Amino acid sequence: MSEIKSTMELVLERAARLGRATDEEMHVDALLHRGRQLGAEFLDHAEEKPESLAGHLTKAPEAERGTLRRGMLATMLHNLFLPRDESGKKRVERALAGLLALHGGARQAAALCAQLAQLASRYEEHRKQIQEQLKEQLRMQLQQSLAQERGIKVDASKIDPALDPRFAQEWGRIEAELNSQYGQALEQCRSQLFALSGV
Repeated sequence: MSEIKSTMELVLERAARLGRATDEEMHVDALLHRGRQLGAEFLDHAEEKPESLAGHLTKAPEAERGTLRRGMLATMLHNLFLPRDESGKKRVERALAGLLALHGGARQAAALCAQLAQLASRYEEHRKQIQEQLKEQLRMQLQQSLAQERGIKVDASKIDPALDPRFAQEWGRIEAELNSQYGQALEQCRSQLFALSGV
């Protein structure tokens, strides 16, 4: 199983290699770096079509294409995560589109990308559902507590349970469990994509 490395680990490895690298190794490292940059530019520019990644490869000399592709694939793979908001969701979608384009729509890659997209969608739905259930449960508790302690009947819709410290504490615990469950499935798919991509 491939190890997913942090940016800092990659930088430190690169610095160590450059200290004792040959000209050819430095050229390969520069190509990988350029491929990662092209991948990051693709992710950052929503108007850029996934096919543009292949376009970058065809413009490069044939001997450099494989290394540039590995750099682009590494960037796409490092941008597969459990999205917590709309911008994260869009970034994951872009990374999946980039992976598909770089794999030329290969069936196995397409199946894994579809599985990851479905996983991200289920995670988002499950996360929202559980968060709303927790809010509703805490809202009812707060309403009952106010009624018992102060004899006040409060409209439940006017109670914001997210302001209660218990919500943050309980939501943190639940979210960690949810991230662990979905994170395992994500890592399994991502590892398969790493192996398939040869990164």
